[in-house]
Amino acid sequence: MQGMSERQYAAHVGLSRGAIQKAKAAGRLVMNEDGSIDAAASDRLRAEATDPSKTRKAPKEPKLKPVPEAAVSAVGDTLREQGMAAPVTGGGTTFLQAKTAHEVLKAQERRIRLAKLKGELVDRDRATALVFRLAREERDAWVNWPARVAALMAAELETETAAMQKVLEAHVRAHLEELAQPRIAL
Repeated sequence: MQGMSERQYAAHVGLSRGAIQKAKAAGRLVMNEDGSIDAAASDRLRAEATDPSKTRKAPKEPKLKPVPEAAVSAVGDTLREQGMAAPVTGGGTTFLQAKTAHEVLKAQERRIRLAKLKGELVDRDRATALVFRLAREERDAWVNWPARVAALMAAELETETAAMQKVLEAHVRAHLEELAQPRIAL
């Protein structure tokens, strides 16, 4: 065989075999005596006969969108949490690392969803409201306590009830202010 087969020439010029067969039938290719295609002569003939505006342009490199640094660092954090090697920030993340981090996050999300369904997790807003309500009830009980016990204590100590209640209220309020200083951060 002196030249190229239809398949070889199709791969050489980047066209389909069917397009090469059509060009051969239309006489736009130079053929050797043995039926093979003379690649160099056929390339020149195609270049002369082809309208440049109708040729396919070489495929451009796909434009890749830059990945935000926050996303890359999140992938690194997830991989580090699982004890895997994380990429250096700014050093780029491989597809395998990103895919691994994605799968780890999906597994964590499913574990959390399952724990919530089992009742092992509670809603944060609901828990915060419950703690606030319980603290308010405790505070109100302490604020009302001096009025309830002042008379009994005054009788035991043989002192004036109003004075006893006033002193108790002052000390209870001071103590409640001390207790209010630490803030719970959930």
